[in-house]
Formats: sequence, C-alpha cells, structure tokens
Amino acid sequence: MRAMLLHLGLCLGAITLSPANAADYPTRPVHIVVGLTAGSGVDIMARMVGQKLADAMGQPFIVENKPGAGSNIGTRLAAAAEPDGYTIFVSTIANAINATLYKNLPFDVLKDFSPVILAATAPNILIVNPSVPAKSIAELIAYAKANPGKLTVGSSGVGTAPQMTAALFRERAGIKVVDVPFKGGPEATAALLGGQIDYLIAITSTALPHIKAGRVRALGITSSKRSPLLPDVPTIAESGLPGFEAVTWFGFEVPKGTPPAIIERLNKEIGKALAAPEVKDKLAVQGLYVEGGTPEQFGSYMRAEFEKWGRLVKETGMSLRE
Repeated sequence: MRAMLLHLGLCLGAITLSPANAADYPTRPVHIVVGLTAGSGVDIMARMVGQKLADAMGQPFIVENKPGAGSNIGTRLAAAAEPDGYTIFVSTIANAINATLYKNLPFDVLKDFSPVILAATAPNILIVNPSVPAKSIAELIAYAKANPGKLTVGSSGVGTAPQMTAALFRERAGIKVVDVPFKGGPEATAALLGGQIDYLIAITSTALPHIKAGRVRALGITSSKRSPLLPDVPTIAESGLPGFEAVTWFGFEVPKGTPPAIIERLNKEIGKALAAPEVKDKLAVQGLYVEGGTPEQFGSYMRAEFEKWGRLVKETGMSLRE
C-alpha cells in the first residue's frame, strides 16, 4: 500500500511540475533575463517581444537586465533558475565566444539551457578612416600585406563580438595589424573618427550615421547577404574571402528541463511576435533581421557558432577570468 501511495504521489507531482496542457501556461509573471544593459539592441528586441507575449498570453513578461562579465552574470542567474517556464534567457553570440574565452565558467550554455527560437541576426560593417588608402576589402588586404603591422584596428573590448570578428577577418585575410581594444563601442568609434585607429568592425546602427555623413568609408558587410540599409556595400565574402560570415545573433532559451509543451508554446508565440510588422520594422531600423525557426534549428545554429568561435579563441590564445 505504501508503495502504491508513493507511486501515486510521484505521478501527481509529475502532473503538477510538468503540465501537458501548454494552454494553462503562464499563470503568473514570466521573467526574461538579458545579460546586457538596457537600451542595447538585444534589450530593445526583448522588450518588444515581451510586450507581445504579455498581450497574447495574459501575463506580464518582465525584462530583467543583468549585465556584467561579458553577459556571464545574467547567464549564470538564468542557468540556476527553476525549469518551469517562468524564466526565459536571451542568449547571444557573446555566449558562444565566452564558452572558450572565460576559464572555469560555472555553467555550460549548451548543456544547461534548451533552445526555443533564434530571434534575430545583425551584420557588422568594416569601416575605415578616410585617410586609409583603400576603397575596397581587396585593397585593404593588399595594403595590409604590403605594410605588415602598420594598420590599427579598434574594437569595443577584449573578447567582444566586434573584436572576434576582426580577428576572424585578420585570420582569413592572412594579414598582420595592431589590435587596439577600447572600453566600449562609442570610444572605439570616436577613435576611428579622430584618426587614432585605421579601421573598425562596428554594428550597423552605430556605423550608419557616420557612413552617410561621409566621416568613415564602408568597405564590407560581415553577413552572407548585403544589408538593405547599405545595398551598395558588398559583403566581405564577395570581396575576396568566400564563405566569410560573422553576425551578431540573439535567441530565446529556457533552463534545461523545462517541459517540452511550454517550449513549443513559447516557440509559437515568440515566432508570432517577431513576425509582427511593427516589430520587424523597428528591428530593421536597428540593423536587426528577424529569423525564427524551430528549437532544433536554433540548437544546431548555436552548436555551429560555439564551435566556430571556440576554435578562433583558441587560435588567438585569448583568455579571461570572470
């Protein structure tokens, strides 16, 4: 009898913790953890999606910014949350880089989370100071090879996506340049405008005003396709480095163990939110392009990104501690 009661209790517990009916979810506020500061592209995207989810699902979806340590603080908090669907984590390219860059992380994004959906991607732009005698990627590479160590490339900080993209470009192009990391994107951009550095790989929203004003020259887009915001600027891949692609990406995940029915519901509702014209249009102005897809597709995408950036981090010998 005791064994029967124990079995019945376990079954009831399973029903309570793993609701098969996703229509009952959510019954209380849901928290969306963003490991970056308020006002960033990922934060803007998360808040727009959160509002759409609240409207569709009848509960608040509250964005919580937990910046620090290259987004590792927010990642750690989300990884430790209960896998009940009430904590959603916005993972980014930073997680793919940090997995190898930082030593002894207390979490493993590929193991501690379940993917929900790839939300958006954003190409970066290689821009140069007008004093640089290169009007194309091919000319920049040729100049760098003829003058090894003369060109300087800035970045928004050690281990950031722009710096790693610059390192990937350097490795693929076979050039030697001086890497100059700054404390953030605005400082790096100011240095480029002032002529303290020669070129920079910047996010679209930051670079676009300076490109249009003629203060910098755009040589190449880091994505596999040209940007609608700069249709005359070729991709780096079509400019002599076939296959080159390095984009910033954002996606939604939940702690490992979250019921599949909830993951399926979130995938459906977030996909609908991202597809809303007002969301797509506002993200496009920020240089972000809606992706979508299944959890399985996002999982495959992430594994490929972790492998690509992990290999590059090892090749560069970079290492940081949280």
